[in-house]
Amino acid sequence: MPLPDIALRIAAVTKRFGALTANDAISFEVRRGEVLALLGENGAGKTTLMNIVFGHYVADAGDVHAFGQRLPPGDPHAALAAGIGMVHQHFALAENLTVLENVMLGTESLWRPWSNRRAARERLRRLGEDAGLAIDPDMPVGRLSVGERQRVEILKALYRDARILILDEPTAVLTPQEAESLFATLRRLVARGLSIVFISHKLGEVLAIADRVVVLRQGAVALTRAAAGASRDELAGAMVGRPLAPPALGTGKPGAVALRLEAIDARSDDRRLGLRGITLALHHGEVVGIAGVAGNGQSLLAEVMAGIVRPLAGSIEIDGRRVAGLTPRAAIEAGLGRVPEDRHASGVVGDLSVADNAVLEHFSERRFARWGWRRRVPSRAHAAMVVASFDVRGAGLDTPARQLSGGNMQKLILGRVLTETPRIVLANQPTRGLDVGAVAFVQEQIAAARGRGAAVLLISEDLDELLALSDRIAVMYRGRLSAPRPRAALDVQTLGLMMAGAGFEGTGHAA
Repeated sequence: MPLPDIALRIAAVTKRFGALTANDAISFEVRRGEVLALLGENGAGKTTLMNIVFGHYVADAGDVHAFGQRLPPGDPHAALAAGIGMVHQHFALAENLTVLENVMLGTESLWRPWSNRRAARERLRRLGEDAGLAIDPDMPVGRLSVGERQRVEILKALYRDARILILDEPTAVLTPQEAESLFATLRRLVARGLSIVFISHKLGEVLAIADRVVVLRQGAVALTRAAAGASRDELAGAMVGRPLAPPALGTGKPGAVALRLEAIDARSDDRRLGLRGITLALHHGEVVGIAGVAGNGQSLLAEVMAGIVRPLAGSIEIDGRRVAGLTPRAAIEAGLGRVPEDRHASGVVGDLSVADNAVLEHFSERRFARWGWRRRVPSRAHAAMVVASFDVRGAGLDTPARQLSGGNMQKLILGRVLTETPRIVLANQPTRGLDVGAVAFVQEQIAAARGRGAAVLLISEDLDELLALSDRIAVMYRGRLSAPRPRAALDVQTLGLMMAGAGFEGTGHAA
């Protein structure tokens, strides 16, 4: 008999891919008008489970019920009709269309001779007002902020009568203020009876918004409990199966200037936002963090420092020597190790083996190649050392790198960079999308590099990470950089306001 207070019931769902059991008899329920947080490491089975809920995958065993009715396996239309909506981490919006046009996409038959835009506009207006998500329906999406685009995604789901909303890493690219605004909206929607599945790696946010928590580990349910009274340590331990200690940064004494940028102007190939008058000094034995909402110039700054983009004006010095026409090869030879923002597109060559990727940036050196030919024995020995030292799991040396999970791919990149003991480390979003276990490992390696005397530039949208690892922190906003300030003088709220432009002052000061 259907239970009136149960919105979604997952009953003993099992899914196998060959010898791998991705979901192992998973069972839990989501009640009407509650926020249930779904946690787990990368590869714990969260994505597979959601694909089964939406009908993209067919379970080998078990059932999914929405509001007491069994969902037919492998039928996405049935899931949508049952009132299940999802907002993905990477928004699925057409930037050249308006808010109204994006919301209406796919809601009207192609055979309908006209579009009832007037009724759609009025319905969108009412939804926005009721949910606290009011937004100009005629505004092109390309002109919206990140937080406003997320509003559009939620409105899309509500417009389709979603009664169960699944949010996948919803705060990954939001400022703390935007995240709090989102939470206020979610609380308002939950009070009206909406059920929410909240998928996130940010445990502080989970504890702030969730009513209950389900933790998956190795494809099975490891913990189900009320969020009230839970701690980050308890949830992290349930996710990885062991206690996790925060990185030990300790107090340090910065050394000489390793890298200096002076009055840098630059523009990327797409001619969008450029850098304006960027001045920064990075010392040996310190971590300088760069905060900012995505799209404010952080990626371009990293490309300039790595020699990928040549500045239009200004100068770059490495260890006191001015470098004219910095190239990626010259940067590597000068001792700069780069952990790129996009590990799939820029960090590895997916079709090359793990062994080849482990020596990729040093392939021209005599220890790994001679007369243009790879020296197989020393390169594979080095790759084996990287894999063992950085705990790269799930693949052999001959496995294509694209088959690695996100966390293990990041470990491979870190190993390739840090085993060379670089004098300067450029880490751009090094823990984005990683689970708590992989995050802890990456952060430990960054702290260790700083402890060895490396100068580390850490670009991250995770403010807790910046405050835990950085000696000084600067903020990027619309292509300008604030003066770095000591970590002790900053907090999440202050950084969030600066990221949104409040009280932001660009600087030409080099500390």
